Amino acid sequence: MAELLLLHTVETLRSLFDRLVEQRAPGLRRQHLVVPGLLELARAAVPAGELRAAVEAELAPWAGPDRVLLCTCSSIGAAAEKAGTVLGLPALRVDRPMAEAAVDAGERLLVAATLESTLGPTLALIDEVARLQGRRVRCRTCVCPAAWERMEAGDREGSYRMVAEAIRRELGDAQAVVLAQASMAPVAGLCRDLPVPVLSSPESGVARAVAWCQSAGRSC
Repeated sequence: MAELLLLHTVETLRSLFDRLVEQRAPGLRRQHLVVPGLLELARAAVPAGELRAAVEAELAPWAGPDRVLLCTCSSIGAAAEKAGTVLGLPALRVDRPMAEAAVDAGERLLVAATLESTLGPTLALIDEVARLQGRRVRCRTCVCPAAWERMEAGDREGSYRMVAEAIRRELGDAQAVVLAQASMAPVAGLCRDLPVPVLSSPESGVARAVAWCQSAGRSC
C-alpha cells in the first residue's frame, strides 16, 4: 500500500483531511506538506510554467511510486497533477472527482468561490471533464471575497454563512452548485434545503486518493 502525501496551501485543512483519511482508511500512512507560498503565487497570477516549477520543487523530495499525492488546493491543482507526471508521483487534485460529479449533474452549473484565483483552474477542470465525457456545460460564477477575509480573520462560521447566502441569491436555474475550494465544504450543510446538489471536494477526493493508495497507486 502506498503512502498518502497531502499538499496543502492552508494550514487549517490539515486537520480536516486527517479526519477524513482516518475515517475511510484507519492507520493509512500519510504525510502533510503545507506550503502557503504556492497559493500566493497562484493569486499573483504568475505564468503557469513558473507555478508548475515551484510545485515541482516542493514535491521533488517526496517523489516515488510508493506515494500518492493529493493536492487539496484547487488553485494549484493542475500544476500539481502535471508536476506529479514529471516526477513519477501519482497525483490527484482534490476537486477532480467533484468536477466529474458536477458534469454528471447537468449542463447548468453555479461555481462558488471566495478567491478569484480559484475560478480559472476550477472552470478549466470542469471544461476538461465535460470534453472527456462528450458533454456540454455552462458555468456561472459566484465570488465572495469578503467571505475569504472573514475566514482569514478567524470567523469560519460567518464565512460559510456569507457564501451560503450568495449561493441562494445567485442560484437561478443551476442544476448543481460547485464549491470551488476544499475549505468551503461546510457550506454544503447550510444549503441542504436547496433543490439541487451542492458539491464539495474533500470527501470524494479523499475517497479516490485512498483507493489509489490501496492499489499502490497503479490504478491512476
